[in-house]
Amino acid sequence: MPGSRRLSQRISEGDGIAIIARVRDVESARAAEADGAKALAVDGDVVGIRESTTLPLLWVGSGRPGDVDAVAVRPGSDSGGDVEAVLHVRDEDELEDALEQHDPEIFLLAASSDGDEDDPLESVLELLPDVPAGKLAIADVEVVTRDEVVALERAGFDAVLAPAGRIGALVGAAPPDV
Repeated sequence: MPGSRRLSQRISEGDGIAIIARVRDVESARAAEADGAKALAVDGDVVGIRESTTLPLLWVGSGRPGDVDAVAVRPGSDSGGDVEAVLHVRDEDELEDALEQHDPEIFLLAASSDGDEDDPLESVLELLPDVPAGKLAIADVEVVTRDEVVALERAGFDAVLAPAGRIGALVGAAPPDV
């Protein structure tokens, strides 16, 4: 039985940190789901993706989102309309603005774009304590090892965006039967 397409519900289900796979085509979406991803992130329209997976779709691109379940929005922008809004912030000031302007359930924490931080992983870890209790946090930082995923999980992240081809290695356990 397919799970909910509500992003917040899917990344909250089960034990451990959820992996959200960045995909660009139907084949990588199917593979990511088979490897244990809890959701998919797209930055452009992918023809046939809705029919090829039961996972929630998170729009992380610019422009008008396609048929998705959640959309990453920047502080001060439209809240996403009829889909779940994920507030995309890069520093403490943006996080503060997001909390003042919106009441988001989910935050997407990315490394600062100003280049001050040498380690993007460290940058998102420093933002996490400012996320209010009860809110979900997704790390938007390139992870290449299971150890980095575990470090994010131990810090309190609920999910992490990851490249589609690495999902099996990052999940760390046998993927669920789909």
